[in-house]
Amino acid sequence: MERFIENYQNKEFDLLVIGGGITGATVAYEAASRGLSVALIEKNDFGSATSSATSRMIHGGLRYLSTFEFGLVRESLRERRILSNIAPNFIHPVPFIFSMYKKDKVSAQAMKLGMILYELFSFDKNWLKDKSKKMPHYETISAQKVKELVPIAVKNGLVGGQLYYDCSSHSPERFTLAFIKSAIKYGASVTNYTEMLDFLVEKQGKIRNVKGVAVLDKISGKKSEIRSKLVINCAGPWADLVLDKVKKQNGKQELRRSEGIHIVTKKILDNFIFSGSTEKGKHFFLVPYRNKTLIGTTDKEYVGKPDEYKVTKTAILELINDVNKALGQGELINYQDVIYTYGGLRPLVEDQTEDVYHSSRKYEITGEKKNGIAGLITVEGGKFTTSRMLAESAINKAFRILKYPKKTSISEKEFLLNSEIDDFAKFLQVKKEQYPIFTSRQIEFLSKSYGNELDRMLEISAENPNLAEILNEDGETLAQVVYAIRYEMAKNLPDIMLRRTGLALLGNPGKEIIEKIANIAAKELSWEPEKVQAEIQKMEAILKIPE
Repeated sequence: MERFIENYQNKEFDLLVIGGGITGATVAYEAASRGLSVALIEKNDFGSATSSATSRMIHGGLRYLSTFEFGLVRESLRERRILSNIAPNFIHPVPFIFSMYKKDKVSAQAMKLGMILYELFSFDKNWLKDKSKKMPHYETISAQKVKELVPIAVKNGLVGGQLYYDCSSHSPERFTLAFIKSAIKYGASVTNYTEMLDFLVEKQGKIRNVKGVAVLDKISGKKSEIRSKLVINCAGPWADLVLDKVKKQNGKQELRRSEGIHIVTKKILDNFIFSGSTEKGKHFFLVPYRNKTLIGTTDKEYVGKPDEYKVTKTAILELINDVNKALGQGELINYQDVIYTYGGLRPLVEDQTEDVYHSSRKYEITGEKKNGIAGLITVEGGKFTTSRMLAESAINKAFRILKYPKKTSISEKEFLLNSEIDDFAKFLQVKKEQYPIFTSRQIEFLSKSYGNELDRMLEISAENPNLAEILNEDGETLAQVVYAIRYEMAKNLPDIMLRRTGLALLGNPGKEIIEKIANIAAKELSWEPEKVQAEIQKMEAILKIPE
């Protein structure tokens, strides 16, 4: 991977994508794989905002049945299957237990009906290339069985539960990167740390034709103009601010933003993702995650500048309070148990609901001709699970605007780059036999992270045994740091520790490990001592729990 902006020679592209989260990544891949010349720019790092602030699930959206969004549920379940097929190292079936209580706003009978509908909408869930990932049918279980499987569930008022399967996403950060790499495979030019400054506009009567964008390379400080026949705005929570640069509405905010935070705590659960509900009927999940528990998410309207967003102590305490109340255990989780926290903003496409929790997660793809602007598409809303379908729809629209002969999408059928694995269970077994010096857990974690890149990554530690040092329980090593810099466009410690690896996703790994990683990065990226210290301080600040 190389940042094309460093050697850009004024090429005009068919399509320029603003935003390198999951939406921009899938749009770039969809366009490039259908033969369009594509550029993608991201002002920070790929997947560094909303796309890395997920509950690490790929799911149909069971709760959307209560708002009668049957089309969204069906599309999500279909896409869950497709993503399982094209990215088998990232997407895996996991068991969920949805508890049912007498006090719930949704009755046990309604939940049973919902599960029947969910099962019907997922009729094709086992049309999988990899038969080892077959998903069982749902099962209504007794209150006693719920307590047996999830001991922390409150017994008082418990009438039973629904045991069903959805999917987890091993690493949304690397999954986003996989779409970026797949786009590059088909010729896309991509760059991170490249900020869009303004649109290039040519006036034609009352119409303003967008012809590209002016950008700033935040690493070199150099400004450039990138020309394209069409621009797609995939800036997520920043989409309206990007549009403002051409609509000139002086910062008038049109997009609603929802805050979602997560916390990672000591281990509470073993095998099942457990869903509870707050007093107001909002659901949260307790997710077994790397021998810890991931808890989230919140859904609260955020008013303010998205660049200034950060997780607050108040938001963490509200989540802890909701979970403890719902589980009837005041001290099940306390603030001192939080070892890591992260959050992000979701763009919403409607404003008719008072509470953003009940706002739709549908997406919209709009041209801007109504505003007298040509050559620009904006994509808003959506969710991780439906990002591929969103991209397919967006590129269908792009072909119509460009008046190019339509080409059929291949993204539904083709493996993502380095995910070409027909049977993941067999793949794991082969790798465990190939690398007997590694633990089973280490091989499984790294195989999920790297897929068919695993051998190439491990060659680095074979050439330099010092880089084989294991840094955490999952078996991550210093070799991954080198790999992230040399082959995956990582430019700083957060890129390395939060998005190319999981080295900091369970909280601060300790000053010694951070310094080891920083010293390796310094050699690879030619950092001066002052830069090394600045990077260490930046990483420690990110990992600090709000006080």
